[in-house]
Amino acid sequence: MPGWAVMRALGLAEISHYTVCRELEGTETEALAGMLRIIDTFEEAATAAGRRRQRRQVFRVSERSYFVRVEKRMSTKEAHFMLAELVADTHDDDLPDTAADLTAEP
Repeated sequence: MPGWAVMRALGLAEISHYTVCRELEGTETEALAGMLRIIDTFEEAATAAGRRRQRRQVFRVSERSYFVRVEKRMSTKEAHFMLAELVADTHDDDLPDTAADLTAEP
């Protein structure tokens, strides 16, 4: 079964780094649905009253990439989430060991 990682960019564009929020298994459609659930709960207020005061904006950057902005009363939180497919793994017999192996002719 395909492996996926929901990644979040941290920092500014010039000096950002990535972290894996969650690893998922399943089809691309299932993994995308899992990422959208993470996006929908990013910085969510704990109470209904808090959620009413929040403004949540979600921007699609690409089919597998979304930018989220959550405006609260005193702060704004932003995050860029991406869905990445696992394509090489040295401990998985169903996948090549290296990315270079992806282009090799059988």
